[in-house]
Amino acid sequence: MKGLKFSRKQLGIPYALFLALFVVLPLLLIIVYAFTKEDPNGAFTLSGTKVSITFENFIDFFGKNSNLRVLFISFGLAIVTTAACLIIAYPLAYILARSKMNKSGVLLILFILPMWINFVLRTAAMKELLFAIGFYRSNKLSFLNTVIGMVYDYLPFVILPLYTVMIKLDNSLLEASADLGATPSRTFMRVTLPLTMPGVVSAITRVLLPSTTSYVISDTLGNGNVTIIGKVIESQFSTMFNWHAGSAIAMVLLVIIFVTMLITNKFSDDANTQTRGGGLW
Repeated sequence: MKGLKFSRKQLGIPYALFLALFVVLPLLLIIVYAFTKEDPNGAFTLSGTKVSITFENFIDFFGKNSNLRVLFISFGLAIVTTAACLIIAYPLAYILARSKMNKSGVLLILFILPMWINFVLRTAAMKELLFAIGFYRSNKLSFLNTVIGMVYDYLPFVILPLYTVMIKLDNSLLEASADLGATPSRTFMRVTLPLTMPGVVSAITRVLLPSTTSYVISDTLGNGNVTIIGKVIESQFSTMFNWHAGSAIAMVLLVIIFVTMLITNKFSDDANTQTRGGGLW
């Protein structure tokens, strides 16, 4: 085995196989199901069933007000959850990154410790807590309970990328800003925030996208009053056994996620450009 060498192409083969088997093929399967429907006179056969190419799955989804309402609730819930996580995590990550007490990272570990626990157990524990304080008993607080549960579950995923960026902040830049007469608020807006924007974008993608489909949290804490798009997809596949409709809804969600990622990456690129070429004034 001595002297055994592999080229970059050879080392990339396992990754390419993994990508093809677990990403590309499932995605192609979803696309095929999304644009087909069962039809006895269909020209194609899919899983032993005659199907035909159609856009009816998408027309049916957007043609129902109930589906649009679920989509609106899902992204409303995701936006509120993401905003709450950022409001809590940003100053917390900054304090952890700048604190002299956190040189060994012990405080950070305490905050991200929930990530090591199964999120179903964490959600169940939060349910018991909400029940103890009386929140869970009120149907009017179902949305709030779901937001609290999602913030609790996703907060560590927001703190970590923010902390990773903030720990690398150059103090000399902040000191130079102060020497030039910039107020703390202006220093934050013109120096700190642009430099930490990659962490903010990473945190947004870690929360905004998964929270639209994390129906376990909404089912557990929403008391049956909060339905998100992930639950609709799950019911189409496992309850109604309508893979065509479920795949169409999944395709809609994939497109929205793709557009969202493009927008967040654009904001990140603009912030980096402004930081490299901009000034305090």
